[in-house]
Amino acid sequence: MHVTAFIALEQQARKPFESRHQLGNENLKNDINQSGSGASVTSTPTKRGLPDGYSVRPAAETDLVSVFELLRPFVEQRKVLRRTRAETAALMTTGFVAETNAAVVGFAAVEIYSKKLSEIQCLTVQQQHQGRGIGGELVKQCVELARSRGVMEVMAISSSEKFLHDLGFDYSLPDQKRALFYQLRSREEVFRELEQLGE
Repeated sequence: MHVTAFIALEQQARKPFESRHQLGNENLKNDINQSGSGASVTSTPTKRGLPDGYSVRPAAETDLVSVFELLRPFVEQRKVLRRTRAETAALMTTGFVAETNAAVVGFAAVEIYSKKLSEIQCLTVQQQHQGRGIGGELVKQCVELARSRGVMEVMAISSSEKFLHDLGFDYSLPDQKRALFYQLRSREEVFRELEQLGE
C-alpha cells in the first residue's frame, strides 16, 4: 500500500494568494487578461522574480519533446510519475515551461478536475537550475491559471512541505484531516496498459 499526503491552497476560504506573498502588483495583474469568455493567462513570457536570462511562459505543443526529455531523469529517479507521451501532451494545454538560452529547464502543469479542485502536476526543474525561484514561479503560474478559471482549490503533492507552505499552500483542514491514497494497482501495470492502448 502506498500512502501520500497532500497540501491544498484554498483560493476562496483563505487569504488571497497575492496578499500572502506580496504578488499583488501590476506585473501579476498584467499576466491575467480579461476576455468575453472569462479570464485567461497571457502567452507573454514572465520574468517576475526570476534571475536574468530566465523566463516562464505557457507551454506550447512544440515543447512536448523537450518536456518529455526534461521529465525522463525525474521519472528514472522516481521523483515524478511516469506518463505516456499522450498524457504529457494533454498536460501541455495547462502547463508552463521555464526557459533559459532558448532551452526548456523547467515544467509544471495544473490539471483541472472541476470547479472545486485542480492539481499541480509534473513540477520539475533541471538540477543545475534549482534554487533560483524557477519552481516557485512555475507553481504561481499554475495557481493563477486555476484562479482565472474560477477553481476553488489547488492541490499539490510534494516531498517538500516547506516549499509548498512558502508558496501559500496549507492543509485543507489544518490539524483535522489529511488526504491519504490507497493504491489498488501498480503504476507500472497501468502505464503498460495505457501504452498498449496508445494513450
